[in-house]
Amino acid sequence: MTSTATPVHYLGVDISGATLRAALVTTTGEVAARREAALEPNAVGAQVAHVVSELRDTPASIAALGIGVPGLVNPETGRVVVSTDLPAVVRGDLRAELQQATGLPVTFENDANAAAYGEYVAGAGRGSRNLFYITIGTGIGGALILDGRLWRGASGFAGEVGHITIDPEGILCTCGNVGCLETVASAPNIVRRTHERLLRDSTSSLSRLGMTKDFTAADIAHEANNGDDFALLMLERTGRSIGTAVATVINLLNVERIVLGGTIMDAGDLILQPIIREAGKRSFQPCFEATQIVAAQLAADAVAVGAAMLARDAT
Repeated sequence: MTSTATPVHYLGVDISGATLRAALVTTTGEVAARREAALEPNAVGAQVAHVVSELRDTPASIAALGIGVPGLVNPETGRVVVSTDLPAVVRGDLRAELQQATGLPVTFENDANAAAYGEYVAGAGRGSRNLFYITIGTGIGGALILDGRLWRGASGFAGEVGHITIDPEGILCTCGNVGCLETVASAPNIVRRTHERLLRDSTSSLSRLGMTKDFTAADIAHEANNGDDFALLMLERTGRSIGTAVATVINLLNVERIVLGGTIMDAGDLILQPIIREAGKRSFQPCFEATQIVAAQLAADAVAVGAAMLARDAT
C-alpha cells in the first residue's frame, strides 16, 4: 500500500545579504523548493512570514523555521544581539514576531555558523566529525564544528578567522587591528590590491582587467579562468594569504576537513590549489596530512540549508 503521509520538511531562510534566500529542506538536507527576493531590511519579519506562507502551499509539512543572520545570536534567548548589517533586527524581537506570525518553532543562527552546518550535513563536510568552514566574500567569516556540533565559544564569536593577522605592516581593518586576513583576501580588498597593482606594474597593461575601473572579484576570477596572466597572479597571491591563515587553523585545531566557500571560490582550483600549497608549506606536517582542504558544495544554498538543519535539530 502506498503511503499518503505528508512529508516533513524544514524551512531555512538566509537574510545575510542583499537577497533573501529561502529553502524548503528535507530531513536529510536536500532542497525541495527555493524562493528568492530582494531583502527588505526594515520589514524582515513580514517578508519571512510571507515566504513561509508561500511555501506552505507545497505538498509538505513545515516543522520548524531556521534563520541565518549576519551577526551575533544569543543561543540562550535566540535573539540577535549584534548585527551591523541589520540593526532593525537587533532592536526588535524577530524570533517572537515570527513564532507568532507562523506558528512555527523559530531558530536563529549566525550566517557563517549556519553555512558551516549546511556543508557539514549536506555538502562538502559530509562524512567528517570535525571541520572548520571559511567563507570568503565581502568579509571573511568562519565556523567550527567539533564532534558534530557547532562550537560557538565563550561569547559566541568563535571562528573569526578573517581577523587572523596576516600582514603586521598592512592596512587598518574594520575591527581596529592592522593587517587582518580580511584586509587582504576579502572580495573588496582583492579588488583594491588589483587596482593598486595595475597602477604600478607596467606588465599588467595587457590584462583585460585594466580596461575598466569597475571590475569585481568575480570579474578577476572570470578572467583568471579565461587564462589572463595578471588575474592568475592576483589569485595566486590571494591564495597564499588564505593558505597562511588555513595553516594556523590546521596547526591549532587538527581538524579532519577545512571547507572553503564564498564568491571567490568561483575561481575553483585556481584559488584552491595556491591555498593548499601554502598551507602545506606552513603547517605542522602530521596535522596537514590529516586534513582535507576542499571547496564548498552548496554555494548560495549553504546558509538556508544549514539554518533549516539547525531548526531540525532544535525541535
